[in-house]
Amino acid sequence: MNRLSDPMGDNPPTRALPKAKNVIAIASGKGGVGKTWFSITTAQALAAKGKKVLLFDADLGLANVHIQLGHVSDRDLGAVLAGRMRLRQAASRVEECGFDLIAGRSGSGSLANIPSNRLVSLRNELMALSQKYDVVLLDLGAGVERTVRMLSAQAGRYLMVTTDEPTALTDAYAFIKLTYGMDAQADIRLVINMAENAREGEATYQTLLKACKGFLDLSPRMAGVIRRDSRVKDSIRGQTPILTKYPNSKAGTDVRAIAEKILRELGG
Repeated sequence: MNRLSDPMGDNPPTRALPKAKNVIAIASGKGGVGKTWFSITTAQALAAKGKKVLLFDADLGLANVHIQLGHVSDRDLGAVLAGRMRLRQAASRVEECGFDLIAGRSGSGSLANIPSNRLVSLRNELMALSQKYDVVLLDLGAGVERTVRMLSAQAGRYLMVTTDEPTALTDAYAFIKLTYGMDAQADIRLVINMAENAREGEATYQTLLKACKGFLDLSPRMAGVIRRDSRVKDSIRGQTPILTKYPNSKAGTDVRAIAEKILRELGG
């Protein structure tokens, strides 16, 4: 993809909510770019550095973090939204990976349509819970829907996962534009996934950066490039995290580098 046009109208920034520095929202403009895999792998990489990490599956209605992990728990976000437990009670330990997980409930479309006041309450609970962790990762749903925007409004940083596919880049741009429209100070970093090599990943980043500069006067930084690796699909099919099954894989090594950069910028 050589060009990105801006099909969207002006979207002036609005007042931003206070940020939680240790809360990182992991987003994608569309599905199929490896966002959930990246969220899991980053959580495990951070935990391996001795950090207390919470992974929150915020893909309301299409949650699949627990499926990729092969993790079974009787606690999930559905129970929280139904009022049967508090958010802090829904966290379960993923022993193999060393982090805590608040699982969603896959296939429950009703979760994606909860009222705005309940979403705000959920976000407030999450911000309070985040104080007990070194890092909280929000695996957001794909796209720019209301639930995605509201749950991530207080994240200290966004990691936008994309690939070199034209639709992925266009949708990533749309997410960046709408997020910036809500918060002119949003800290958005780009993760280029499934790149043939570092040079191709840099070229993909430059394509998206050019569009952001030209249409938004915005220059999101690159968080890192993850090389294409056949072992990713193998680990997902086996419901085993890649850093467990293939710790020296190309993709795993690249995610560890991104995690180390996150820790340096968080001061630890």
